[in-house]
Amino acid sequence: MDRSTNLDVEELKMTREQYILATQQNNMPRMENAQLYPVGIYGWRKRCLYFFVLLLLVTMIVNLAMTIWILKVMDFTVDGMGNLRVTKKGIRLEGISEFLLPLYVKEIHSRKDSPLVLQSDRNVTVNARNRLGQLTGQLTVGADSVEAQCKRFEVRSSDDDRVLFSADEDEITIGAEKLKVTGMEGAVFGHSVETPHIRAEPSQDLRLESPTRSLIMEAPRGVQVSAAAGDFKATCRKELHLQSTEGEIYLNADTIRLGNLPTGSFTSSSSSNSRQTVYELCVCPNGKLYLSPAGVGSTCQSSSNICLWS
Repeated sequence: MDRSTNLDVEELKMTREQYILATQQNNMPRMENAQLYPVGIYGWRKRCLYFFVLLLLVTMIVNLAMTIWILKVMDFTVDGMGNLRVTKKGIRLEGISEFLLPLYVKEIHSRKDSPLVLQSDRNVTVNARNRLGQLTGQLTVGADSVEAQCKRFEVRSSDDDRVLFSADEDEITIGAEKLKVTGMEGAVFGHSVETPHIRAEPSQDLRLESPTRSLIMEAPRGVQVSAAAGDFKATCRKELHLQSTEGEIYLNADTIRLGNLPTGSFTSSSSSNSRQTVYELCVCPNGKLYLSPAGVGSTCQSSSNICLWS
């Protein structure tokens, strides 16, 4: 019995050892049957990657070169670019500048030693608008004319800020001390003219003329016409009226001449001398003047032929 027991124990040990050996052999990898795969990029993929890296490097170099060339040509600096300089007071442009789009600024002025020139191939237009964007004033400088559209146009003196010229819908005011018209035809007025004084240049004649209509001068306190260093001459084609409703007509001169007066007839008992050289100035009831041969007494007759046929 002891011998059979020992045999069973030995068989059990052998079975256990076989099981352990079989299990270890199954867990061990079979190196002879395993395949090795390479790690990385090889072949055409590697060549494409190198090509794209090289292309990117060339593009970066060209871009950097173009940027440096643009900076050099445009003259970029810390203060600005080209003729444009950024200062504490604003933007400064030197030389000739061209704007293709609208320019919005608060103030434009030139240097102290140079003028400000605005130049355009067609015209230069300056617009002024209110807060709502509505156009309130416009100044257009064109090739043929200068136009200003505004409610009131003023020209002021630079010395005392006095208004020299102003125009609006109601009136035109000239504030200068002298209005000088240098045209050959003078000044032409379609309607009435109101002025306190009219005078000519020194050594020049003053002429008021109405070729086809009448010339009327009126004033509530009188009209004074004087020629201090020359003659005063009033000429008309038909009639010259001197009328005073409440005053008198005063002629004060060393010599008063009335030419081309008609001579009236005079009938008396004594015949007049054919060589009559002295005449008497007579006035008809209607105010017409005529000459009558002078005699011992007055020879003026209301029944003279001049008075009857006038």
